[in-house]
Amino acid sequence: MSAWLPSAPCSRVCVESVGSPAAVPRALVRLAALLAVLVFGIVLIPVVARLAAVWRDRLTRTWCRTIVRATGVRLRITGAAPPGGGLLLVANHISWLDIPLLAAVRPARMLAKAEIRQWPVAGVLTASSGALFIQRDRLRALPRTVERIADSLRGGSAVVVFPEGSTWCGRAQGRFRRAAFQAALDAGVPVQPVHLHYRFDGGAATTAPAFVGSDSLLTSVWRVLSARALVAEVRVEPVLGAGSAPDRRTLALAAETATNGAATNRAADTGTAVVETADAHRRSAEARRRSTDAHGMSANSEAYAHL
Repeated sequence: MSAWLPSAPCSRVCVESVGSPAAVPRALVRLAALLAVLVFGIVLIPVVARLAAVWRDRLTRTWCRTIVRATGVRLRITGAAPPGGGLLLVANHISWLDIPLLAAVRPARMLAKAEIRQWPVAGVLTASSGALFIQRDRLRALPRTVERIADSLRGGSAVVVFPEGSTWCGRAQGRFRRAAFQAALDAGVPVQPVHLHYRFDGGAATTAPAFVGSDSLLTSVWRVLSARALVAEVRVEPVLGAGSAPDRRTLALAAETATNGAATNRAADTGTAVVETADAHRRSAEARRRSTDAHGMSANSEAYAHL
């Protein structure tokens, strides 16, 4: 792995333990339901692909919502529906669950790291959805990836990007990298910020769904299946219109502010004290970044500026 790759200070220490021997039967039932829903959807992919776009999107949204429900997670979507046509959807990144959550809002092509191709089941689903894969350790491939995103947007597709470049535990967010926003500017399409948040039914925020650090995918999936009364909140923020920002830096900051603003408003509404934790995570991330810079990263400074 290249040292310039985006990373979060989060590790398995950040993740709450929610499993217990009593939760095993519940998790096994949910696992069976999840596999059934996934297999059913995979079998129908060739059929759904032949349908008109409006029906294809409707069935995809229904399927993704069913996937989330099969895991035992309640889904709550607020905000206005995203516009049609070419659209760059950007969101904070916490869990593998983020992917079906965003597809439940609007089906889209996803910008995904190449390693996902090797994941069991998820790799097949991601590839079949028309995902745009990126080799994150190849800086020279970045301009071509931006071009591919812009081409998809010009063709009227929605593309999902997680601009933080890494998953965080949910207590704080990372900085939004700028490269994908250049694609939106080149294609002349709007940007749709979305804020994702996980909590227990009753209001308490939780990091249980987070997929961070040395977690394996199966470990993270099992933790979600074992949890009781999880709620996934998806807040669709006001769209940033095409031409609303003069450059990618400004556009990325506007999108980051929109999703961070959603977190701040939620904390104010629920009385949750997240500011100190967020600051601690941010300071840790900055310390790691400075350490990386001090170990010979100046040679990559120009390429790093594109992220």
